[in-house]
Amino acid sequence: MKRLLIAGTHSGCGKTTVTCAILSALKGRGVIATAFKCGPDYIDPIFHRSVSAIGAYNLDPFFLDGDGLRSHLARRAGEVAVIEGAMGYYDGIGASDDASAYTVARETNTPTILVVSAARAGKSLAASIKGFARYRHPSHISGVIFNHASAARYPDLKAFAEEAGLASYGAMPSRNEWALPDCHPGLLKPDEMAALTAALSALGRQAARGLDLDGLLALAETAPPLPAARAIRHYQKKKVRLAFSRDEAFCFSYKENLELLEALGCELLFFSPLRDRAIPRQIHGLYLGGGYPERYVRALSKNKTMRESIRQAVEGGLPTIAEGGGFVYLHNSLDGMPMCGLIRGAAFTRKRLQRFGYITLTARRDNLLCGAGESIRSHEFHYWDSDSPGDHFVAKKAGRDLSYPCIHTRANLYAGFPYLYFPSNPAFAASFVRRMVLCPK
Repeated sequence: MKRLLIAGTHSGCGKTTVTCAILSALKGRGVIATAFKCGPDYIDPIFHRSVSAIGAYNLDPFFLDGDGLRSHLARRAGEVAVIEGAMGYYDGIGASDDASAYTVARETNTPTILVVSAARAGKSLAASIKGFARYRHPSHISGVIFNHASAARYPDLKAFAEEAGLASYGAMPSRNEWALPDCHPGLLKPDEMAALTAALSALGRQAARGLDLDGLLALAETAPPLPAARAIRHYQKKKVRLAFSRDEAFCFSYKENLELLEALGCELLFFSPLRDRAIPRQIHGLYLGGGYPERYVRALSKNKTMRESIRQAVEGGLPTIAEGGGFVYLHNSLDGMPMCGLIRGAAFTRKRLQRFGYITLTARRDNLLCGAGESIRSHEFHYWDSDSPGDHFVAKKAGRDLSYPCIHTRANLYAGFPYLYFPSNPAFAASFVRRMVLCPK
């Protein structure tokens, strides 16, 4: 069960670049790696998969307890697991380190590499590295990789790590051509995607030159064994057909959600609300995921036959989940353009984040996914707002004394801004599938 966690001192220090460089270099050696991202991030796992079509998952300590984290990692780790942290190593909920990358390292007993940006810093780096290494006991930090560092500076930087009693596993210089786009790869044009592929390959070649890959693999081997993964429970054997949105406008989905739905008996039928004329035929359920509908609002509005097919299907009783961008799509309008007309209200884009962070959702009445009083952990991250956000669940903000109503439900519908991560409470997914079983084609 070889594994490493690539953490950072802060957001923007280069964790994703270094992680992709390591994954690419391992691919060049023929090592089959599986990638994980701490936290609820949708985009970084796509970059991980873009390296070599490897498996990429989330490893979120808010959604999963310690046993869940260890089981999830054990089930999917492969030959070697490379885990990318989120934000700074100790950054968690509020002012705490709860649900941080450190939590993942602690609960899975994973040796950690700290990515340190050497840009515009000198001896102060030594104090920073020593502070990170000693802040918690044990910190699980075993070594350092310096980012934005020239070869000429590396001897001094290596000495800074050694002062803190840590090994240095090399350095990565800065190159503009290695910059990863600040968006979902699904939004890239063909020439931009080709540039991304070239950048990932170049990162791998640089990592092979500038990083101690042998040392990193040796460190990964020191990770102690994990307990056997918990078996996935199959709730029913009847196959059902689930239409799942997937295109540039709807490109957010957790791989874990898809795998759990498949384990529960779903055949996934992917379709494009942008380009297809209607949802697939002979389906038992519909899932409209998150994404960027505001970037394609005119095309979505112009596709009237798709909008009408969704409206008729949901009003006809088709079990449906719509989260994030999918929820926005169900409104009467988005930024003044007609949408599906199932949510009697207007959605509109804001310049600033409207809600951000972890929440716990508790149902106020029986619905498609659960009974009244049942809960699931979730998160929100969106620039949209709505004059009809719903009130059939209550969202409790993690780490704060703040609650607010949200989500529309019917016997066949869950629709709201919060994103669902089904492994946090698989019974919600099972309830959805059971309702699909009862749905005629």
